[in-house]
Amino acid sequence: MACNCQRLFLAGCSIVALLAAMPTKSIAGAFAIREQSSYGQGAAYAGIAAGGSLSAMFWNPATMTQIPGLQSEIVATGVFPYSVNSPRAGSTFFGLGGTSNVGDTTLVPSGYTSWQINDSLWLGVSFNAPFGLSEHFPDVWAGRNYAEGASLRTYNVTPSVAYRINNWISVGFGVQVEYAHASLSTGLPTALGDVLNVRGNGWGYGVTAGVTAKPTPTTTIGLGWRSGINQKIDGSMALPGGVLFAPPFSTPGGVSTTIDLPDVVSLGLRQKINPQLTLLGTVEWSNWSRIGTSNVIQSNGAPATVLAGLGGGAVTLPFQYRDGWFFSVGAEYQWNDVLTLRGGIGFERSPVSDQVRTPTVPDNDRTWLSVGFTYQITKAAAIDLAYSHLFVKDTSINISAASGNPWFNGVTYIGGIDSHIDLVSLALKYRWN
Repeated sequence: MACNCQRLFLAGCSIVALLAAMPTKSIAGAFAIREQSSYGQGAAYAGIAAGGSLSAMFWNPATMTQIPGLQSEIVATGVFPYSVNSPRAGSTFFGLGGTSNVGDTTLVPSGYTSWQINDSLWLGVSFNAPFGLSEHFPDVWAGRNYAEGASLRTYNVTPSVAYRINNWISVGFGVQVEYAHASLSTGLPTALGDVLNVRGNGWGYGVTAGVTAKPTPTTTIGLGWRSGINQKIDGSMALPGGVLFAPPFSTPGGVSTTIDLPDVVSLGLRQKINPQLTLLGTVEWSNWSRIGTSNVIQSNGAPATVLAGLGGGAVTLPFQYRDGWFFSVGAEYQWNDVLTLRGGIGFERSPVSDQVRTPTVPDNDRTWLSVGFTYQITKAAAIDLAYSHLFVKDTSINISAASGNPWFNGVTYIGGIDSHIDLVSLALKYRWN
């Protein structure tokens, strides 16, 4: 047992070191990052809450009971977004033009380790970047008053436990500890080059739980839940120099806010048709409507303000998202003893509606097409490889007095966005014992 404990410790430390060395910025549905499993991505995440690989514990910790012994999985996903903004007539600063691609190519890491204590009990830990965003805009463009740049990085560790009640039902539970670093920059109406920047970092906490059931020898059903996290952010608000950006008109200095991140419930199905073919399905709900509006406040508890009394006022982040939905179907085929092929198609209903969309989070409904495979290198080691292309629905933005968009600050921006995303993911899986 001492040897296994040492291996578990070393496996966990190696994953932590890898994650610490990687950036964790991405563009995803709203700003959640689904890319946590190469295995799952290969089938557009169809059936992932029902298991199939160690990385399924991100969606459902009860799936650990499918993984014997002491095992680890390290995942790295390259995200290649394309997002070009084109202003339309009616924009206040239409003459400033649009943008080239503002999406940042990035690498999203995740890592997992589980240890089977006995026939009924498993311990595990996962390291993920479940939320992220990274975009950089030019200062001179038509939508500068709503987007100059945005970055969100999260680092989430989840120690978990799973218990096999009997041969057909297992349960799991985990605790989420999340660190976040965020920054947001928008142009100010006073002059080109004048920018408001809010940045900070903080901690949030949540739980995760799940259950798997095998009503027949060929059917596995999984239901997993990741709780919402009230992510605290403490930092500062920076403004240009000058009397208009000092009290009483503005309040630069220490500020804080809380971003209420969503609950996620995932239902997965794995149905074996024959020894080679397994059909997969997923339905997932994300409680993005809980995010509401985040108010930025000073250290004394009063609202942070910019140009108060001069057309400005309290600084708020009126996300006002709706709940998100994701549906996918897929299949995997055991080609031979060492190679398994998989593919899938998915549809994601974006939590960002036309009513609240901004250039900073330009998300819209998207269709997933995915392919992937698993190759067993040795009895102890295997790799997963996956590729996905995301077709994003044509996207429009209308931030004006007539639109009712809560982000409107006196400057009208009307435009369109052409976007798509490519994903390439690789995972290394190793059984230590």
